Amino acid sequence: MGDLVDSMLDLMRRLPPTHVEENVASLVAMCPDYAEDLLGSVDQPLKVMTDRATGKEYLACDYNRDGDSYRSPWSNEYDPPLEDGTVPSPKLRKLEITANEAFDTYREMYYEGGVSSVFLWDLDDGGFAGVVLLKKTLNASAPGEPSGSWDSIHVFEAAERGRQAHYKLTSTIMLQMVDRSAGARASKEDSIAAKSLGGDKTNTSGSDAKREGEVTLSGSMTRQTEQDFPLQDSSSHIANTGRMIEEMEIKMRNLLQEVYFGKTRDVVFDLRSIDDLEKARRQRELQKELVGFIKR
Repeated sequence: MGDLVDSMLDLMRRLPPTHVEENVASLVAMCPDYAEDLLGSVDQPLKVMTDRATGKEYLACDYNRDGDSYRSPWSNEYDPPLEDGTVPSPKLRKLEITANEAFDTYREMYYEGGVSSVFLWDLDDGGFAGVVLLKKTLNASAPGEPSGSWDSIHVFEAAERGRQAHYKLTSTIMLQMVDRSAGARASKEDSIAAKSLGGDKTNTSGSDAKREGEVTLSGSMTRQTEQDFPLQDSSSHIANTGRMIEEMEIKMRNLLQEVYFGKTRDVVFDLRSIDDLEKARRQRELQKELVGFIKR
């Protein structure tokens, strides 16, 4: 069992992140007996659903799933309806409602849109665990405009130790960006050239024309941390986990911008020169001449 699940997870790490949902569905269809293990181990893009009772949007993932139904944090009901679905205790449910209101404000301040959801559940040792979900999608307003999505999954465990609480946080960010500006410019230039020459339009297949000049960046990053915070009452859990998640998202966002995007930029510029090669060759020859004069 373990070897097969490990092999499927190893395969998922080598497949394109943009097709993670299709790949997981294919593996589940081939090995239905291991569906729960696979779905619980692979992070997938968050799905946006609408609460039938309140009309509010919420996010669906493996942490609020029971069978084929998903629990809403607003009404505490499952969709499709499930009679014996798992729900938090009344005390934890009250904390879950407050946490959803708090992180809804956090989402509006940092993301200026999107959807957020918080789900809590009881642990056997007397503590509790939860997940904070955040999703922001950018839809292309025109054929040449960029599009993408940001998915944050923050899973935490809280253990009370007198007036202190120990927290374990595992944060995963999934980012997908598609830039079609280069393809749009090329198509526009080809169209202008064809009109100026009075010729027919180029006979290019629709899929090739859509993909030409398209740049896709996608991937995921996971980080973990543990911290202790003072605990005054149950509402302190929201402030403590909120502080941890805020700091973690800032660190991961900076890491994405400075390391991942910076490294990708360096690799692309090393593979393809933007400047004229003849001009660069003359500059190198001039530098060699100047160095020769200095040595003399």
